[in-house]
Order: sequence, then C-alpha cells, then structure tokens
Amino acid sequence: MGRIKSLKNLTDQQKGSLLAFVAVIFITPDSLFIRLSNVDTWGLVFYRGFIPFLTVFIIMLVIYKLNFFKILFSSGYHGIIYICTFSLTNITFVVSIQNTNVANTLVMIATAPMLSAILGAVVLKETPDKKTWISIIITFLSIIYIFFDSIKLGNFYGDLLGFVTAIGLAVGAIIIRSAKSKNLVPAAVIGKLFVASFALIFIESFVLENKDLIIVPLMCILCVAIPFVLVTIAPRFIPAAEVNLFFLLETIIGPIWVWLIIKEQPSIETLQGGIIIIATIAVHSFLKLKNS
Repeated sequence: MGRIKSLKNLTDQQKGSLLAFVAVIFITPDSLFIRLSNVDTWGLVFYRGFIPFLTVFIIMLVIYKLNFFKILFSSGYHGIIYICTFSLTNITFVVSIQNTNVANTLVMIATAPMLSAILGAVVLKETPDKKTWISIIITFLSIIYIFFDSIKLGNFYGDLLGFVTAIGLAVGAIIIRSAKSKNLVPAAVIGKLFVASFALIFIESFVLENKDLIIVPLMCILCVAIPFVLVTIAPRFIPAAEVNLFFLLETIIGPIWVWLIIKEQPSIETLQGGIIIIATIAVHSFLKLKNS
C-alpha cells in the first residue's frame, strides 16, 4: 500500500520520466533476443506482430471495451497512414538487424528525431531553428560516413533498412502531431496485426524449438508489448520530445548487450559516427527542453 501511495504522490514529470525509462530498459535487450533466436526472419516478424497484437488488443479491450473500435474508425485517414508506417517500421527493423550490425541499425534509428524536424518543416510548416538545422547537417554527414563503411563491409542493405525504419518513425511522429485530437493507439494495435498478416506471405515454418520456445515469447512480451503500452502512456505526463530523449539509451545500451553476450563488435566507423549522432541529438534535445 505504501508503494502505491508513493506512486500517486509523484509529479507528472516524475511519472512520465519513470514510464519512459522503464520502457527503454525493457527494449534494450530486444536486438540481443533477435540475434539469439534461431527463427528465420519472417518467422520473427510474424511472432513480433501477432503476440504483441494479441496481448495489447486484450488490454485495450479491457480499458476501452467496444469503444476501441469506435476510436479506431474515428481516426480516419490519419489512422490508415499510421497503420502503414507503424507496420513498415516493425518489419524493416527486424530485417535490418538480420542484415547488419546491431549498432548500425540502432544508430540509423537514432536519426528519427532529426528526420521528424525536416518533415515537420515540409508538412506542418514548422520551420526548424538554426540549432536544429546544424544538428540535421551533422547527423546526415555522420550517416553518410557510416554508409561508406557499410558498403565496404557488405552491410549496406541492412543499414539502408535501418534508415528506412527511422524514416517510418519520423513519418509516424508527424502523423501523431498532425492528429493531436485523435487517439491512434488502436491504429498501432491493428498495425501489429498487419505485420503478422504480411509475414504470413513469406513465413516458412511456425515451429518454435528448444530455446526459441522461451526467447521468442519473452522478447515479444518484454521487449515489444510492454514497452508499447508504457510509451503510449508516458506522453500523457511529459512532452513527446522528452520521451524520445530516453530512447537514446537504446542506441547506447542495445549494442552493449550484444557485445557482452555474443561478442558482436561494431566497426570503428560505426562507433565514431554513432557517438557524433548521439551526442548531437542529446545536446540538441537538452537545449530545446531547457528553452521550453
């Protein structure tokens, strides 16, 4: 009872920060689980779509009851676009991890906030300030640097899909921002169902054997479903920009998990470019939040 009371006494800032931090901590081993699994790419995509869909759908029905479908249909074209972008990022993330170093994929995804700024200027007419443009230029120069290294190592396909994932996340953020009055959580849930349905076209086997019987369900619940719910709730208490700031931790901690367990070491170029990107986004985000 004491713990429940202490949670109620937290400020909105503390609640939102706690939710975002816990969500990211759950997400950090995600790339490691993908590496440890022996399931083929499309099998992973299927289970990462179906299990979280089933889990979160049941939770949403408990919370919203039949209003879930009312909210879904009222999201209109924003909901349709969000389903498409959400589904795309869920697919390209897994395929990217399977075709390049984990660090490369996560570094590419870390560029999403900067891509959001560019799209915001074009679509929402929210022109970025001087600090943001400087950050964008530094970030893209770092990406080009990593891409050149990937071409030499034969990881270009995986890096490209990592960048596509970042673009999808950026587009999704713009859709959410342009539809502030609409609840797009049910659309994201349906997006998970679309992911599983698309994977059915390519999947070769549904069989989970040996350690995959534990790894795959554990990954889908701990690293996908639970963070999805927490990240959905966190922006109710703190700005979305602050939530995104916490996700820089995944870019740092995710590759460390992989390096410690399976000794997958990123290239020097990825480390150098990644440090520049993370530092640039972190400083930019900190200055923006401080000014606001």
